[in-house]
Amino acid sequence: MNNYRKIMTLSLGFIALAAGAWAQQKAITNTGESPFAVQKAVNMGDVSWTKGFWAERTSTCYERMVPNLWDIYTDAEISHAYRNFEIAAGLQQGEHKGPSFHDGDFYKTLEAVCALYAQTKDAQLLQMIDEVIPVIAKAQRADGYIYTKATIDQRNSGQNIEFQDRLSFESYNIGHLMTAACIHHRVTGKSDLLRIATKAADYLYGFYKKSNPTLARNAICPSHYMGTIELYRTTRNPKYLELAKHLIDIKGEIEDGTDDNQDRVPFRKQNKAMGHAVRASYLYAGVADLCAELQDTTLSNRLFAIWEDVVRHKMYITGGLGALYDGTSPDGTSYDPAEVQKVHQAFGRDYQLPNLTAHNETCANIGNMLWNWRMTNFTGDAKYMDVLELALYNSVLSGISLDGDKFLYTNPLSYSSKLPFQQRWSKKRVPYISLSNCCPPNVVRTIAEVAAYAYGLSDDAVWVNLYGGNVLQTTYKGNPISIKQESNYPWDGDATFLIEELPKGYALKLRIPAWAETAEIRKNNEKVAFSKEKGYAILKGDFKKGDRIHLRLPMAVRFMEANPLVEETRNQVAVMRGPVVYCLEQADVKQTVDIFDLQISHQDTFVPTHESVLGQDIVFLKGQAYTDGKQSWSTLYRPMGETKKQTVPVRLVPYFAWGNRTFGDMAVWLGKN
Repeated sequence: MNNYRKIMTLSLGFIALAAGAWAQQKAITNTGESPFAVQKAVNMGDVSWTKGFWAERTSTCYERMVPNLWDIYTDAEISHAYRNFEIAAGLQQGEHKGPSFHDGDFYKTLEAVCALYAQTKDAQLLQMIDEVIPVIAKAQRADGYIYTKATIDQRNSGQNIEFQDRLSFESYNIGHLMTAACIHHRVTGKSDLLRIATKAADYLYGFYKKSNPTLARNAICPSHYMGTIELYRTTRNPKYLELAKHLIDIKGEIEDGTDDNQDRVPFRKQNKAMGHAVRASYLYAGVADLCAELQDTTLSNRLFAIWEDVVRHKMYITGGLGALYDGTSPDGTSYDPAEVQKVHQAFGRDYQLPNLTAHNETCANIGNMLWNWRMTNFTGDAKYMDVLELALYNSVLSGISLDGDKFLYTNPLSYSSKLPFQQRWSKKRVPYISLSNCCPPNVVRTIAEVAAYAYGLSDDAVWVNLYGGNVLQTTYKGNPISIKQESNYPWDGDATFLIEELPKGYALKLRIPAWAETAEIRKNNEKVAFSKEKGYAILKGDFKKGDRIHLRLPMAVRFMEANPLVEETRNQVAVMRGPVVYCLEQADVKQTVDIFDLQISHQDTFVPTHESVLGQDIVFLKGQAYTDGKQSWSTLYRPMGETKKQTVPVRLVPYFAWGNRTFGDMAVWLGKN
């Protein structure tokens, strides 16, 4: 296999030239034919970043993130993921190594390569994919079953072990296979990976038709809900839609279900987020996909209730989900101790949001994005896109270094070198997370696909969801659409749209984030009035070629406080500017200053300043904080004494960029002065 690093070259200009070259492609989640989707997804490859934040991230994704991942997963000395396929295919000898979800890691890597190919049309990317698909095909059984761990273990032991371990990841892996295969088919026109996926889906269809609910519960992380519906949207085979509905129907049809697997309570009776945050958010995303295909209020009403529970009680200010390393469920208190269940990566109780020990697995934060993207499409309500953007710019991007080759599994809101115990997962980004490397390919595929979230389409409007320098060039129901956007968002709030082609009678709908108390819109330099519906400013009237629409959002520094029931953040404040959450790192104060002794005031001014960090433009906030000058803590408690307030100059860094310069103490929430 050719080494990706030796042959890949790319310029941002090349990305821009590729815009719109494949108008027949479909998006990350192809809602184009979904009858109950208010907003339809644009085609993958029809949006290309040209300049600014996401152009920089996409360039790094192409030049470093994907090459690094490909090298990792095809090097058996680091990761055994691809080698497991070679062994299962009979091309190599050996035993299965790595976690049971390793197949899914490799499928996510394939998906990232496909997403970049959609934007660049680089033939080497296609060659890489073409080299591995035949090996995956050889690893698949004739009946469609594909799971390298079971195939290898069965060959070595002679025992049939498929779907016997409720903690196995057969369906999860196949779900990522289905998603990757659909995207591969849409961006290349090839069907070889899609044939593998449809055979696997047909196997699942037969398996779930005849299996009992207890056996079917083994699907512990339901990426296959999204994958199955994506396969239905690609093939239009109704049995895949039937399978998706059946998978949700059997949730909770067992006597010994767990919140860890979201099957203690049937989904149609759930009103609160519970259990494992990754598994839960994937479940909610899959149900939202189904709601776009089938009008079923017994499902959609549950999603609305659970979403309200999450954003009101269980979501971090960064959009992170899953507060606890290990929690208990229902809520850790019960008259009958036998009812209390241990849950890993748990949501926890309402308002239970610790900072130093926050779990916030990167995959859960991506799950929050996947769910809210589907809710945006299903409802046309910008409040879901606001949450997607919040997670994307903060708790998702924090999972990867600015230079693209080091990763976090968990994303705490605070780190202290004085904490007197070792936490399970490193708080310093590492090249390979040996215990569970599921997050790196997940965050890389997400960055590779951000362009697909930027716009939505409907029969009478183009919806603008994300801002940044890009080009949209697509065709919707025979109507050509071409728009150029210029913006340095999220560092400033200006976005200009040059209309090159827009169907007669189409409106332009611009998302006004909930944090933007005001917004100004001009058309050809003339200020215009606009109506707003579900968070979108609606600009109507026939647009002509050359029209320029300018949006200005306020980018004031905002001082945030939490509900007082969040015990850990009482009398503390966090700082945001636009969608970006900021934090204070030890690197930005004198070494003699303990950042946990500092307080900030909402009456002070923090000034934005640009600086390059590892090749990416970053906006810091310069200001001041205060310390009472007390001695260092040496006891658990002490009497209050006289204080002498001192001013300390500080510089806040975007949370997603923490730990990229020097690793040290960090805090999102600071004392309130």
